[in-house]
This record gives sequence, structure tokens and C-alpha cells, in this order.
Amino acid sequence: MPRSAPYSTRFPSLVKQTLFHRLPDEQQAIIESIAGEYRFTHQDLRQICEIALDLHLWEEPDIEQVWPDPSSSPRTGKALRQALIQQVVQYWEDAKSRPNCYPLNGPQERISAAAKPVEKLKGKLGLGYCPVASPKTLCCNLMTLDAVDNCGFGCTYCSIQSFYDGKEISFDQDFANKLAQLEIDPDKTYHIGTGQSSDSLMWGNSHGVLDALLDFARRYPNVILELKTKSANISHLLKSELPRNILCTWSLNTETIINNEEHGTASLEKRLAAARAIADKGGIVGFHFHPMVHYEQWEADYQQVIKAVTTKFKPEEVALVSLGTLTFIKPVIRDIRERGISTKILKMPLLDAEGKLSYPDDIKIALFSHAWNCFPESWRQQVFFYLCMEHQRFWEPVFGFNYKDNQAFETAMKKAYLQKISVTST
Repeated sequence: MPRSAPYSTRFPSLVKQTLFHRLPDEQQAIIESIAGEYRFTHQDLRQICEIALDLHLWEEPDIEQVWPDPSSSPRTGKALRQALIQQVVQYWEDAKSRPNCYPLNGPQERISAAAKPVEKLKGKLGLGYCPVASPKTLCCNLMTLDAVDNCGFGCTYCSIQSFYDGKEISFDQDFANKLAQLEIDPDKTYHIGTGQSSDSLMWGNSHGVLDALLDFARRYPNVILELKTKSANISHLLKSELPRNILCTWSLNTETIINNEEHGTASLEKRLAAARAIADKGGIVGFHFHPMVHYEQWEADYQQVIKAVTTKFKPEEVALVSLGTLTFIKPVIRDIRERGISTKILKMPLLDAEGKLSYPDDIKIALFSHAWNCFPESWRQQVFFYLCMEHQRFWEPVFGFNYKDNQAFETAMKKAYLQKISVTST
């Protein structure tokens, strides 16, 4: 459309490929009015719509309330427009630098990500390496097995939902046969996780997934098979014979984060009760504090979670504790905004972190060090602690030790897990 056309005529094309359509009607009207007055470019609209949507999702004052008074500026025309937008950007940046304050019981609106299980025939077994591994971070070289595609929980920070299209939970109808036919080196130790493309336990034994995994673990005792979950759905595991090389691990968070950002997941109490039941059955458990989130009262809340863990479990029952935090790629950030669900998860200073976006280093070190220091010395000596998806520079300030490379990290992890498996099986 020619630039000579009236701005109101050009406006619909200018807001294409922005988040304008995700805003409430009244805010759309406000932005259209401001844009018409100051002749926003497409880039201006893209930026202002992102900020307006963030403020809306964070339950902050809306764009009309934060738009500056132009009468206090001596500028005119383009210079005035740029100055006003910059003031809005600064307000947005200042808001992100303030720790979040969450309601005690979570938002009124609770969501789930996807709810329609379907059975499909996949071309090949989804066995590979961790999809978020990066040469810029210290990585344990975890292998991943996609038993199910997509997740039915509604965690606001979830990246899984960005990897799959639609609202379907996909089960491979030939998964058991493919896994039964898989041949691996019996003289090599493997660490394989199933919680990267979906939650490992929320579906139970639907479509025979757990039976296939348990059979695989029995057939290959040289495989350390990790089931990772935010659920409490352990009924099938409790009535099954658990191979010693199965690790059942739970992602843990504070009740504040579970209530506000981990929609549809089991409560902290139920997750710990499920882990306790598996440990009572003789299974090996582990815990992932990932993502740790920086907000008001985070220190006391995480200390309370860790106290609950160390009270309910002995270190000899636990193979691992991992620490990690919010790390995003740009498509995931856009997807979070597109969902339009009330969340404060992006209300944080997003800085470059080895090609992704995350907290600044000082916040990360504070989060991880606090968690590490909350664990008793007996846990630090007997449980394998590690940082997940983080640069090597964080290890020494947090733990006081480091691994020289990925291979050394992987070797130490497998050795620690195998020791727990050996002790548990005797």
C-alpha cells in the first residue's frame, strides 16, 4: 500500500506480524489512536504491542497509563515519537528488573496446554541427544527418547509446546516394537531420558509406553533410564517390578511457582509423596530444581522446599539434584506471548546467555548458591549435584568445583548414578 494513503487505511497492514491481535479490544483501540497521532512505523508498532501485551499479562498498568505526557518534551515530529517510545521502553525495562510479586493461590485462570491424545505411526524411533544441548554450555551428553510427543501440562515457560504444532498429544502406535528392536552396545553405559518431549509419567501406561520402557531397561542393565515428571501418576510403577537402572526424577518448584506458572501439574506435596512411594518401593529418585525463578520471597520459599526434600528423603535414596533456571530462545518467548495467558514469567531482565536469553549472571549465582547452601553436607557428599544448561563459569562460584569438559561431566555423572544403582541392588 502506498505511503501516500491515509494512515488509518495503512494501519491494518502495519500491524500484521505484530502481537496487536493478542491485545484486549480496548488496548487495541488505544494503540491505534496513539499510532495514528504519532505515525508509528511497523517497527514501532511491533515494539509497542509487545510491551503492551507484556504489561497486560503481568497485570501492570496498561499502555494508556504509561504513555508519557508529550507536553513536557520540547521535541516534535519523529524526534518526539522516538523519545516517547523510549520512555515506555524504559518503564518496561524497569518493571522487568523488579522481582515479581505473585498472588498466594495463583491466578483464577488455570490452563492446560494440550488435551487430545492421538495415535500415529512415526517413521523411526525418536532416539537422539538432548535438544537443548549447546557447545556453549557444560552438557552431560544426555540421550533422549521421545516416547510421547507434546505435553498436557500448561507450564507457562514450556518450550516443548514450541516444538510441536496443534493441540495433540502424539503416541507412536509402534513405539513398543521399535524399542524392542533397538540394539545398543552392551559394553557401553548409556544415560537416556524420556522427559524432554513430554512428561514421562503423566500419561501412565497409556498405549503401553511404560511397559515398553521398563522392558527396555530390564533388557539393557547398562542403560540408566531416567523418567522425569511433574506429575504424581505412579500407580503403574507401584504395581510393576522396577528395574534397578530406572531413575524416577521429579521437577520441583516452590508452591508459589507451581500455583502461578505450572498449570495442571501435581502440587509439591503430591510430587514429594509420589517420590517417597517410589523410594519406599526400592526405586532410586532424583530432583530437578529447574527452573528456579527469581521473585519476592524466593529465598525463603526454596529453602522451605529443600527442607521438605531433605526431611522426607535420605541422601542414599537420591541419585541427583540438578539446578537450572529460565532460559529462552526467541520463538519460545513469542509463543508465550501468543498464548495470552496471565503470567509473570517474562517479567525478568532477559540478557544474552550463550545465544539464548536468561537472567544476568549475578541472579543466577544467587539462585544456585542459595539452593546448594540449603542442602546439608551429607547430601553434598552423597548426591550428584549439577547445573543444567549453564555455562562452565557458574560451577566454581556455586559448587566450588568444575569439570574441564562435557566428557568429564558425563563420566562423573554416570559413575555416581551407577554407584547408587549398585548399592540399591545389593
